[in-house]
Amino acid sequence: MPPEPQQFASDNYAGICPEAWAAMEAANRGSVPAYGEDPWTKRAADAFRTLFETDAAEVFFAFNGTAANALALASLCQSYHSVICSASAHVETDECGAPEFFSNGSKLLVVASPDGKLNPALIRSVATGRSDIHFPKPRVVTITQPTETGQLYSLAEIGAIAETCRELGLRLHMDGARFANACASLGCSPAEMTWKAGVDLLCFGGTKNGMAAGEAILFFEPALAEDFGYRCKQAGQLASKMRFLSAPWVGVLEGGAWLAHAAHANACARRLAAAVADVPTFTLMFPVEANAVFLRAAPEHLEALRARGWRFYTFIGGGARFMFAWDSDPARIDALADDIRALSQRAA
Repeated sequence: MPPEPQQFASDNYAGICPEAWAAMEAANRGSVPAYGEDPWTKRAADAFRTLFETDAAEVFFAFNGTAANALALASLCQSYHSVICSASAHVETDECGAPEFFSNGSKLLVVASPDGKLNPALIRSVATGRSDIHFPKPRVVTITQPTETGQLYSLAEIGAIAETCRELGLRLHMDGARFANACASLGCSPAEMTWKAGVDLLCFGGTKNGMAAGEAILFFEPALAEDFGYRCKQAGQLASKMRFLSAPWVGVLEGGAWLAHAAHANACARRLAAAVADVPTFTLMFPVEANAVFLRAAPEHLEALRARGWRFYTFIGGGARFMFAWDSDPARIDALADDIRALSQRAA
């Protein structure tokens, strides 16, 4: 069956990158111990410690981002605690109550912000608004890097949030479903964007960075990881053939493919944004800082674009979202830009 034309509705549409595929093929040779006792899982965990410049990191692997985020937050909370997040955060809008479920009821306290980002003032206003026993006690702040609108927290912004968390006795979790894209865009090291800036816990996304499945959960303070393995097992996240979750990480981390693929995806987003920058009927909704482009247009123009065969989502602000991945084809991006231009000219 011939493949369909490439679409940019989601970076989840992409296939498996060659480095991850080769590592899985290598891991498929012979037999090794199960449940994470294999050499591939150890090698992957060590690769993370090397990448993040710390031997102290505790590393776990989950099948998907929902499980990674939900279990990570649950590990920091009791049922009577709460988690401060942006109103547009994935843990609030797209995880079907999983953080509340796995924490036995820890409440998400959402904060509205126009750019989907938290800041010290917003966090402080929620964390100090009430302290009586009738209100779920704030325990964690979670930030998404990049945000759901494709924007980035600078290192200074992360540091300021971390300092506020320390002052208020809160832990800081980072949802890094597209963490690689953030590193590529900011030009910083993973360590600089996480534990060196004050982040306690990171969920590093692999699925959107060229893997078939799999997210890594990194605890930068080992004490926080106590019994986390039991939590993963109870939640159905302990893979019996763990090497097939961990080996792809070896493939993408050890040779630097994780960063190269993210840089390509980011460049593709900039390519589309530049190509349509002067189109009057399709306007950018947010700055293009990672691998996402959001375009605002009249409903009839969006439907006309769909009629030309393009797929995209409009769940954030009503505009068209285009996401780019490791395998995004520049020629296909140019075709999308040409169709956008053609529709604009017809509208004129």
